[in-house]
Amino acid sequence: MTIGSRKRTPAAVASVEAHETRDRAEATLPVGMRIAAAWSWRLLLVAGVVALFIFLIGQLREIVVPFMVATLLAALLVPFVKFLQRHRWPKGLAVAVAEVGLLVVVAGLVVLVVFQVRDGFPDLQKQSVQAYNQFKEYLLQSPLHLTNSDINDYLGQALTAIQKDSQALLSGVVSIGSSAGHVLAGFLLTLFATLFMLIDGKGIWSWITRLFPRKARPAVDGAGRAGWVTLTNFVRVQIFVAFVDAVGIGLGAWIVGLFFGGFPLVIPIAIAVFLGSFIPVIGAVFTGVLAVFVALVYLNPLAALIMLGVVILVQQIEGHVLQPFIMGTAVRVHPLAVVFSVAAGGFLAGIPGALFAVPVIATLNVIVTFIARGTWRETTEPDLKDVVLDA
Repeated sequence: MTIGSRKRTPAAVASVEAHETRDRAEATLPVGMRIAAAWSWRLLLVAGVVALFIFLIGQLREIVVPFMVATLLAALLVPFVKFLQRHRWPKGLAVAVAEVGLLVVVAGLVVLVVFQVRDGFPDLQKQSVQAYNQFKEYLLQSPLHLTNSDINDYLGQALTAIQKDSQALLSGVVSIGSSAGHVLAGFLLTLFATLFMLIDGKGIWSWITRLFPRKARPAVDGAGRAGWVTLTNFVRVQIFVAFVDAVGIGLGAWIVGLFFGGFPLVIPIAIAVFLGSFIPVIGAVFTGVLAVFVALVYLNPLAALIMLGVVILVQQIEGHVLQPFIMGTAVRVHPLAVVFSVAAGGFLAGIPGALFAVPVIATLNVIVTFIARGTWRETTEPDLKDVVLDA
């Protein structure tokens, strides 16, 4: 008896019948339903992987956040180190100057803010109490017929709402820096990670690329290079945008002070705007509110209204000129995606999430686009000795 004439076993017959039944059942389904089902399970799989990735980042946030800060600092400092090396500076000296210079600049800004706030805070506190009492007296005498109890209740409700709304935004910072030990550990991790990226960026990237199969290394290498260029461009442009915001609001506060007898704490406000502007779109607005508050309690409502106009004007320049034309060209991310990525990052991880949302989205966008384009298939395996972590 030949192999082809052998009788099928009952199990084989049942399997064939099951396959035929399934095929007949699928044939009765509309084509759109089958396509939707095929997309659905794939989307669920992708969503599950993303959710697991976000969960792991949340559990390891005390390590992930310093690493991401170090990556942004390295993207800022690597071009400067390369510039010094091209001018015949030894690599070790160039790295030391870059990192120590960054620490000196940050420390100088902190000291400047501390001294400025220390000198101006007592007077500002006194003016704040006076402004509150005047506003309270106005409400008591207004046609609203409010009482002290009503004002205190409304004030308590407003404070509760502010605390509730800001809890999610501040949760990332509180969870990371809940103690001096955590702050110190995060600072040291950031410092050492930045140092090693500047010293041995080639070795780090070579090691990462070698973790992948040989056929995938051209894609990994090209995508990493494209992502690094985008990240470097983002850091450069974001510093420029933050500088424009700080100068615009700080200069506006100084000019307002010329007409109303002086504007206190101009330098701390400008520095706060500069730091806050690293959260795109909303950072300059929230920090600019400080200038409006100072103008309201120290000067008068008219000065506060003018200061509010200055903050809105600067935000409009950022939103309609700097972000679409400069930032959009540098990172190739639509302003609408910037807004929603900042909102999603803030909702998921507080201030760190809002800070890292745009560079992460921009870098992933370039990496996925490079891999999907497929040009890496035409290249050979990269020479890992020549891999350079710079633009």
